[in-house]
Amino acid sequence: MTAVEQEEKAAKAFRPLVYICSPYSGNVESNIKSARRYSRFAVEMGYIPFTPHLLYPQFLDDDNPAECSLGLLFGNVLMSKCAEVWVFGGYISSGMNAEIERAKRKKYTIRYFSDDCKEVSE
Repeated sequence: MTAVEQEEKAAKAFRPLVYICSPYSGNVESNIKSARRYSRFAVEMGYIPFTPHLLYPQFLDDDNPAECSLGLLFGNVLMSKCAEVWVFGGYISSGMNAEIERAKRKKYTIRYFSDDCKEVSE
């Protein structure tokens, strides 16, 4: 394989990491279903989704304040590795607001999407 072919293959394989920010608390079952849909959308758009509220509640108790805080900390650490933060839906929960404010302070690229994955302005 030539160097040009290797570069083309690598460019096609590259997928930036994107942080998925959407509600978790409240109607957890519905919010998980939506977060899965948003994550799938990111994959279809050529990104690698990182959706902390689909991962950490698998082994951390969201009803335990110490474990909930730990999950938020883990998410914040990994947010710094993401190319962008994508905010979904029309409702901004307190947890989402904290994530958005952190992303703004760190000057991360933030994009907003409707519930049906259409990009909207802030």
